[in-house]
Amino acid sequence: QVQLVESGGGLVQPGGSLRLSCAASGSISSLNVMGWYRQAPGKQRESVAFITRTGSTSYADSGKGRFTISRDNAENTMHLQMNSLKPEDTAVYYCNLREPLTGSAYWGQGIQVTVSS
Repeated sequence: QVQLVESGGGLVQPGGSLRLSCAASGSISSLNVMGWYRQAPGKQRESVAFITRTGSTSYADSGKGRFTISRDNAENTMHLQMNSLKPEDTAVYYCNLREPLTGSAYWGQGIQVTVSS
């Protein structure tokens, strides 16, 4: 079983920054892919960014140039640095870990990010 715990959310003014973190524990393979998703009220959950264990990254258009995803394999942690935040970034952000070989996917409990003046 895999547990994912997010931290770092909160309220920030437009143009501000936040850094989200996700700590993973449990039975994790060396091939896992970690990522961030978000869900705004009344909208479907959408991908924000993901990163492989070797450091390859991919970003949704909404975050390109503003968000940076990173991970520390030794600590089994992942981070999302979010800069130049906009009100439309307001959402619950979820940490995700996927095991490509088994197809298993795990989710954190979600953390609120609110961008408002």
